[in-house]
Amino acid sequence: MRVCLIGAGLSGLATAHALKSEGIDFVCLDRARDVGGLWRQPQAGERGPGYLSLHLNTNKQLTGYTDYPMPASYPVYPRHSEFAAYLRSFAEWAGVRDHIELETTVESVRQDADGVWTVVSRNAHGTRDERRFGHVIVASGHNTEPVLPAPAAGSDTFEGRILHALDYRDGSDFAGQRVVVVGLGASAVDIAVDLSRYTAQTVLSVRRGLHILPKQLFGMPLDDVAEAPWWTSMSLPQQRRFIEQALLVARGRLSDYGLPEPDHPVFASAVTLSDEILTRIRHGGVTPKPAIDSFDGGRVVFTDGSSVRADAVVHCTGYRMAFPFLPDGLPFGAQGSVELYKRVVEPGRPGLYFIGLVRPHGSITRLVEAQTRWVARVVAGKAVLPEPEAMRKEISAYLSGVAGQYGLTQSASIQVDVAPYLEELRAE
Repeated sequence: MRVCLIGAGLSGLATAHALKSEGIDFVCLDRARDVGGLWRQPQAGERGPGYLSLHLNTNKQLTGYTDYPMPASYPVYPRHSEFAAYLRSFAEWAGVRDHIELETTVESVRQDADGVWTVVSRNAHGTRDERRFGHVIVASGHNTEPVLPAPAAGSDTFEGRILHALDYRDGSDFAGQRVVVVGLGASAVDIAVDLSRYTAQTVLSVRRGLHILPKQLFGMPLDDVAEAPWWTSMSLPQQRRFIEQALLVARGRLSDYGLPEPDHPVFASAVTLSDEILTRIRHGGVTPKPAIDSFDGGRVVFTDGSSVRADAVVHCTGYRMAFPFLPDGLPFGAQGSVELYKRVVEPGRPGLYFIGLVRPHGSITRLVEAQTRWVARVVAGKAVLPEPEAMRKEISAYLSGVAGQYGLTQSASIQVDVAPYLEELRAE
């Protein structure tokens, strides 16, 4: 078989559709019981980064596939279960279900001396398969390994529960309890808002300020603002000034809510989208606090010396990208950055591609579709890749550029600007 595709979430299904459209023979492997990736996990009750209150942060028009829009009956920001149902219906519409082997775990992927890839997998019955492919496409996402901070003093004797957002499912599980949520990213504010409707007290512990943007601005979904010609015609400094002034008018300073002010300009790091967290703070449902300093029996002590009694601490501190089935180090460089040509191709391993390993401000779907069309053409022999050295030069130039705007972190190494990146992929 020509292609092994790993993952049947949003990116994997888009890839399957592109491969089928090019008439390419492929098999898609996914360890879950159904397609849909993290979006089906809350409904299925499986462990994962999803939770029952999860909704899209990007609007349905830009998050749906180009050839298969979401139903008109869906709200602008669909619930996780609606999006999971949409992904299942897309798989049926695209005619790719017969290519997908579910409840199949990929154990290893290696490239043999002849350049062919050997993929070892195990199905739900424990049967181990070893198959050879000309190409391997990884579309398994990047919310892989939960990141926890170094244990604070006294955490080993804390009388409550300490967990990661990976194990959070619903606020009702904590009804009547006192809970501390750690972080200020998307999952942290979502979970704090969700908990505040059930708990006796919800505390949001924030070490570093982030820019909090509403999902809508001037009555438009934020994605639509980012698409508007008047916006894209601005330089980055002009966009920053515009957004910062609009936010100042709309909600004032974050310090007015008890949150730390960001130490960086907007779009110099990930932003947090939420229409609710600031309102819940103003209504007393969520209490901001600084970083955790230590634990004292059943109490959590913060760096300002204050403390609260707590039954649980939920760390919403992100994920580390990992691909344990791939050869050691791939697709990372010596500093931990993702090093892929056009964020897709591994230059030193012919036939290995990554789909969806990017982080835009806004919906990822159009970027994924552009990536899949390009890779399908490469596999079909309709497009040719540059020599490895040329690809490595492009990677170096890209990483230098993102480092200047976002810093040198693993997550920054997959940051892309939507319009320029789409143009690059179309040129390929």
